[in-house]
Amino acid sequence: MRRVGHDGRIRLVPSSAPAHARPGLCPDKSDVWKPVTFKPSLRRSSVHESPSSTSSTPRRGRALGIGALAAVLVLGGGSLAVAGAHKTVTLDINGEPVEVSTFAGSVDGLLENEAVTVGERDLVAPAVDSSLQDGDEIVVRHARQVTVLADGEEARLWTTALTADDALQTFAGRGDDVRLMASRSSGEGRADLAVLLAGEGPVDVVVDGETHEVADGSVGLEQVLSDLDITVGELDRVSVERDEETGRVIVRVERVVAEEVSKTHAIEFSSTTEETADLYTDETEVAVEGQDGERTTVHRVITVDGEEESRLELSDTVTVAPVEEVVRVGTSERPAPEPAPAPVPAATPANPAPAAPAPAPAAVVNGDVWAQLAQCESGGNPTIVSSNGLYHGLYQFSVATWQAVGGAGLPSEASPAEQTQRAQALQAQSGWGQWPACSTKLGLR
Repeated sequence: MRRVGHDGRIRLVPSSAPAHARPGLCPDKSDVWKPVTFKPSLRRSSVHESPSSTSSTPRRGRALGIGALAAVLVLGGGSLAVAGAHKTVTLDINGEPVEVSTFAGSVDGLLENEAVTVGERDLVAPAVDSSLQDGDEIVVRHARQVTVLADGEEARLWTTALTADDALQTFAGRGDDVRLMASRSSGEGRADLAVLLAGEGPVDVVVDGETHEVADGSVGLEQVLSDLDITVGELDRVSVERDEETGRVIVRVERVVAEEVSKTHAIEFSSTTEETADLYTDETEVAVEGQDGERTTVHRVITVDGEEESRLELSDTVTVAPVEEVVRVGTSERPAPEPAPAPVPAATPANPAPAAPAPAPAAVVNGDVWAQLAQCESGGNPTIVSSNGLYHGLYQFSVATWQAVGGAGLPSEASPAEQTQRAQALQAQSGWGQWPACSTKLGLR
């Protein structure tokens, strides 16, 4: 079966060939590419060079030798057999045809004479066991392995297509978004593809937010990037896709950046309570101030053309441990207030009031006991105020009690001497029970 390619050349494709031997098709599996080897005689026969750049001397010399041999055989009586065996055919290897004069009787014989080696995935049409006739065209397509990205799934596949355009059409059924991924060339900031971009016509190159039109799509990808002075970074991606609406081949260069990003996060401190007899039940105090901690996370972030594509956590470490808050809660009951004195009946001439007994002098306790009491109640701080705002100063007076012993304003605003004087007056009037926890601790009765 004859087929006309994109370049206008006729391709011979046997309809009986298996699927993996037809142009552009390949087995649906990955494998290792077995490279095709060429002997020097094939290069001299211009199979892989354009006709214009090939020296014609070896071919003419070979043709001359064949002609001379034919002449000798004709004179020797074998002219008809030799003349009938000689034929001229076209050998097309990977889209580069060359005219060959041969005495081979089969395609296999021609390939052997021309030192063309084919592998199990390569296409040969007609089949290698076909007989060879004068004027035949023999097509050889060496299979190439390409990387195909279909709907985000990457695979290594074989193809005998000559161009990316043909290969993309072959793989179109694998998904809605099918691309050929280029490989990086040897560290020179370029990228290459196992096939040409297109047989003819322009291709579009999209990179860095711009679209460049390249008139000749038959050159290789590396040459296209070089002509546009586009350097491909170590992580950059180069893919080739086909616009189904316009039929144009699009080369897309995506700038990929990978970086490690650190971020700190606060760790809130916790709180616990402790009971203490040093405080009344309505009192609390903060024994240890709580402090927030800090943890640091490190992520590997991949951005493609400035947009985040993925984020992978590399570490999550507590860099500053939080400090737990400790709150002390009192367990001591406050003493009951002293009962009010009974009212004294009014004196009358008939019932004169008895003379009041002289008050007993107030007991005053001096010495270090007051300093010890102040240290127990307030830590010796004359300006301290309890956390609930009810008790003030060295001896933790309430405002009402302070005023009852003649104080003015707030106890914590009075001098230490005045606070001690008022405390002594309170003790003389009501006893040590006004400070139940600390007086018990100090052994005061």
